[in-house]
Amino acid sequence: MIQFDTLPNGMRVVTEHMPGLASASLGVWVTAGGRHERAAQNGIAHFLEHMAFKGTKRRSALQIAEEIEDVGGYLNAYTSREVTAYYARVLEEDVPLALDVVADIVLNPVFDPADIEVERGVILQEIGQALDTPDDIIFDWLQEAAFPDQPMGRTILGPAERVRAFSRADLAGFVAEHYRPERMILAAAGAVDHDEIMRLAEAAFGGLERGRAEQVEPAGFVGGERRELKPLEQVHFTLGLEGPSYADDAIYTAQTWAGALGGGMSSRLFQEIREKRGLCYSIYAQAGAYSDTGMITIYAGTSGAQIADLAALTVDELKRSAEDMTVEEIDRARAQMKAGLLMGLEGASARAERLARQVSIWGRVIPLEETVAKIDAVDLGRVRDFACELVGGAATALALYGPAETAPDLARIRERLAA
Repeated sequence: MIQFDTLPNGMRVVTEHMPGLASASLGVWVTAGGRHERAAQNGIAHFLEHMAFKGTKRRSALQIAEEIEDVGGYLNAYTSREVTAYYARVLEEDVPLALDVVADIVLNPVFDPADIEVERGVILQEIGQALDTPDDIIFDWLQEAAFPDQPMGRTILGPAERVRAFSRADLAGFVAEHYRPERMILAAAGAVDHDEIMRLAEAAFGGLERGRAEQVEPAGFVGGERRELKPLEQVHFTLGLEGPSYADDAIYTAQTWAGALGGGMSSRLFQEIREKRGLCYSIYAQAGAYSDTGMITIYAGTSGAQIADLAALTVDELKRSAEDMTVEEIDRARAQMKAGLLMGLEGASARAERLARQVSIWGRVIPLEETVAKIDAVDLGRVRDFACELVGGAATALALYGPAETAPDLARIRERLAA
């Protein structure tokens, strides 16, 4: 059973009791991610996530780790473009402890100067590792090309020069500005009791005062190209097209189309470009979304000698999908979506994540039956219309990394799409 309440200070609390489970997942999701940073702050939300585990006013870094691991639990965090999350998984009897630890690291970080320097080095290593991982960094470059000179287009990790400059005051200032109760969601799923979670939440977070209204720069998909030439074994090719937001029901059409185009081994891109022609090992398409925009992403890795052919065939498959995609392909993609959704929610951690995400976007939890009904409502006509509109008028972004000298530029790709 799902229950949803709001504390007097505006913090939202949502829980789902899952009968038969002996464990629970809970966490605090703060709507303060990469897109909420000013240009001079790029990377600070992620830096702050790292610092949460370095010690609080009540616990040292070792005590944070020991208290959770002494009971066999798990504690972690992540930063995305729209949220920063701190979460734990424990046995039922340890839920109060887990909530207390999560609240402590969110509300009471000490930002010790020595720890800041240690973690600064760790993050710089993380940035270096990302730069050395082509099939990782290429997506940051595609994001930057799609949303140039915007918070939505900046990397989560931030540039090394920014990370080197952040001070204790910078971290504390970001917390003071963004970590307010109306921007926090406490989500818990599994062996949890809603009334107990509410009582614990009030005790831990009830004293927080509301902040100023959230200021978010709207995202605008502009499109563009980034090409980094390097003598790698492969060219990493990514193509992005503007897609719908989470709040737009067209997201279900976009995800169905992306699944049929490049969502699995039976998809068009996989069959035509890998299986029939052997031009790549990995190729796929996916429809990602944010609160106010989205992006259809196609990725492939191939040799420098074959990149021109792969790019041309990819564009041709995009165009062809608007003309001859079949009912069978749509049915298969919908089945994959529903199975992925339902199987993915068999664990408490995925349930808690879903609760927080939906409350942050819609202010309510969408019943699974409603989501499944929206997937089932996607038919061949909707998919073909969506593909036709996408190919005919959407903004486009391109990112390439590796021996990409013979790859077509964005202007040629757009011409081929329009032909």
